[in-house]
Amino acid sequence: MLKSKTRWVVRQTDQQLVKMLENELKITPLAASLLVNRGIDTVESARYFLFGKDDFHDPYLFKGMDIAVNRIRQAIEKQEQILIFGDYDADGVSSTTVLMMTLRDLGANVDFYIPNRFTEGYGPNEPAFRMAKENGVSLIITVDTGIAAIHEASVAKELGLDLIITDHHEPGPVLPEALAIIHPKLPEGTYPFRELAGVGVAFKLAHALYGKTPEHLIEIAVIGTVADLVSLKGENRLIVKKGLEKLRMTKNIGLKAIFKLAGSDPLSVNEETIGFTLGPRINAVGRLEDAGLAVRLLLTNDPDEAEMLAAEMEDLNKTRQNIVKSITDEAMEMVENQFPVDSNKVLVIGKEGWNAGVIGIVASRLVEKYYRPTIVLSFDGEKGLAKGSARSINGFDLFQNLSACRDILPHFGGHPMAAGMTLKLEDVADLRERLNILAEEELTEEDFTPITYLDQEVHLEEITLAALEEVQLLSPFGIDNPKPKVLINHVDISGIRKIGSDQNHLKLSVQENGANLDGVGFGLGALADEISPAASIALIGELSINEWNNIRKPQIFIHDMAVDSWQLFDYRGQQQKKRIEDSVPAENRKVIIFSKEYFEKIKAHTRPDTILIEDEKTAEAVDCTMANVVLLDLPPSKEIIIHLLKGKKPARIYAYFYKESSDFFSTIPTREHFKWYYAFLAKQGSLDLNRYADEVAKLRGWTKETIDLMSKVFSELDFVTINNGIITLKKSAQKRDLTESQTYQAKNNQSILEKDLLFSSYQELKSWFDTVIEGSVEIEEAVHKWI
Repeated sequence: MLKSKTRWVVRQTDQQLVKMLENELKITPLAASLLVNRGIDTVESARYFLFGKDDFHDPYLFKGMDIAVNRIRQAIEKQEQILIFGDYDADGVSSTTVLMMTLRDLGANVDFYIPNRFTEGYGPNEPAFRMAKENGVSLIITVDTGIAAIHEASVAKELGLDLIITDHHEPGPVLPEALAIIHPKLPEGTYPFRELAGVGVAFKLAHALYGKTPEHLIEIAVIGTVADLVSLKGENRLIVKKGLEKLRMTKNIGLKAIFKLAGSDPLSVNEETIGFTLGPRINAVGRLEDAGLAVRLLLTNDPDEAEMLAAEMEDLNKTRQNIVKSITDEAMEMVENQFPVDSNKVLVIGKEGWNAGVIGIVASRLVEKYYRPTIVLSFDGEKGLAKGSARSINGFDLFQNLSACRDILPHFGGHPMAAGMTLKLEDVADLRERLNILAEEELTEEDFTPITYLDQEVHLEEITLAALEEVQLLSPFGIDNPKPKVLINHVDISGIRKIGSDQNHLKLSVQENGANLDGVGFGLGALADEISPAASIALIGELSINEWNNIRKPQIFIHDMAVDSWQLFDYRGQQQKKRIEDSVPAENRKVIIFSKEYFEKIKAHTRPDTILIEDEKTAEAVDCTMANVVLLDLPPSKEIIIHLLKGKKPARIYAYFYKESSDFFSTIPTREHFKWYYAFLAKQGSLDLNRYADEVAKLRGWTKETIDLMSKVFSELDFVTINNGIITLKKSAQKRDLTESQTYQAKNNQSILEKDLLFSSYQELKSWFDTVIEGSVEIEEAVHKWI
């Protein structure tokens, strides 16, 4: 067996809807299923999603857009000082950049301001507004922030500042008193698409100011839209589709500098480039220093400045990576030593000096490692406060459970899967205790195994180039339109091996009913030692098209694998000692030795999981259920293995069957051998075995061991006497069968045992073990059939 790393849940898809889309749109069942799973389950919506020519909504459908546009145009005309007030993440940076480019292009007197994460915190603040007033600003436009700035809006009004808020975060019951609020989720709003990122709202304001779609800004708008993890449907999908096309041909000097230092080819840019290259680098600046650096980089027209700023951003990103690794290592050590997962269903850990800008990333890393709801806190000893970020797992609503602790959480906010908070240092232990009590009530053991949601179970014959080309029509992928993951079940392995310089990746080929598929599992190389080539396996992953030397064929990027039946690993004839340590998982491992002599010989090197079994009673007492059973040496009989394994359902059997010397390849005397030897002794009368056994053996092309064996058999049957090496035939010996000799039986049985266990084919051995494990036959019958 091989357990999967996660729980696999295949979505239940309405097959009638799938069939309808398949027939009406002439698409494959795979593409139709993916559409239905994403709620795109009508012919019209599916056709539009796959093939439609999208266009942006009228920006004036936003409540307050006309007021905002008129005020901005008035400020441009009078050359009033305008301030763009942004946020320090990738969405805030790209939002700020979009409006800065727009207003500069329209001739405005404009500058931007992004608060410092550490000294000012998130969102508008009174000191910043007062400073803006002192610097001659008369109009402030917020981007990606401001919807909760009730106090700051009243300050702006008091100072005589006009305030326009553009934001996308959830509006509260009370809205700020501003000149205009451009927000897709206002209770009385009528804008058709509610899921825009902050940059999407800024882009719509730019759209209204230009009077047409600002195509040149889409390559900036796509950054915040992807990085902020908003739903990739509706206008967000359009922004990302068009934005990626623009990014691939970008002339933005700052973006080109980032791509160059990151080693990314702009022509191959996709949504993952933003998620794993652009987004983290922009976020790193705001996490560690002043996010204004990222805005200046995106705005600059000076190649030298772009190169300098991009290099600074790259350094900050590397520093951020190092800080995250350092804190994560410390946090994991703290979990292992102080708050072990066995007794902590929720992890609440913190330390003074941890960078508050990256603790959210650390919390995510701990969830990946331990799969527990996790809060990571940065302690401030001087103020007596702890500032934290939380990440959760399915089944534990963070916002709801933190709400139950409001009395010790003066500041917190978030949603079911992520949250942020501030509390007193003295209340951290209390928070940990309360959350663990709540988790004890809500979570089961199964909840602590991660879930992977799968779109569909597919057969290899369904995975064609045509089907995968249709799947690509669903891109770009992201929130609400995830990259499709499929289950391929019960397929045979045609090839499996480790690849990569460190042999830490996996190359796999599978087959089913004549259809074949290649797969690659990054970081899964170790599984090559845990999967028998004869196993029927299940695997999950992402399908793609592999293009190499102008050849295109389907492939799968493997995420996880499982084998649901016991496995046989055939290590017969190999050097066992090293392979046990390298290849047999330590969990529930049982190393079985049958020979006391062999056990004593290697006793100094045996492990705690080594068991000596000399009889059937001891064998029957060993619990092999779900165990990794190592059969190290050859047993004295098959019966002892039957008693060891019958009906016990082991996970794996590793067959070594080590034997120092084999009886199988030595000559087993036949009846003709015995007949000749008897006649020879009758003619000679007697024979000095010590002097002449070798000569007799050479005469017949035998070995001396053959002569010794036949002599012993004749002695046991009372055919001869042997005194001091002299063998003499008895003249009055009674007729007896060779099988009455224990030596003959033992030799014959040992040879058969080796033939069946040591020199049988893999499939023959596997079939016999199957009958034993299933316990479907009685011991004597099983032995008889096998022999």
